[in-house]
Amino acid sequence: MPVVTVRYFGAARAATGRHEEAVPVRAGDTVAQVVSAIGGRHGERMADLLQRCSFLLDEMAVTSRRCQVAHLSTLDVLPPFAGG
Repeated sequence: MPVVTVRYFGAARAATGRHEEAVPVRAGDTVAQVVSAIGGRHGERMADLLQRCSFLLDEMAVTSRRCQVAHLSTLDVLPPFAGG
C-alpha cells in the first residue's frame, strides 16, 4: 500500500506523541486528505492544531493543500512557532 511519511514538529509532536508515522494514501490523494486523516487519527486537539499549521512536502513549502502527494513522499507538519 502506498504511504507518506509524516513528520511532526513542536506542538504537533506533543499532540501526537510521536516524531513521525506512515500514513496510507491512494493515488491522487492531496495534502488536505492526508491532513484530514492525521486529524482523524489523533483527535480534536490535533485537528484544531492542523488548521494553523504550515506544511512542507518533500522539503518544499505547500502553498495549496490541493497538492497531490506521492508514494514515499514526506510531509512535515510545522505548527506556529513562538519566539522571543
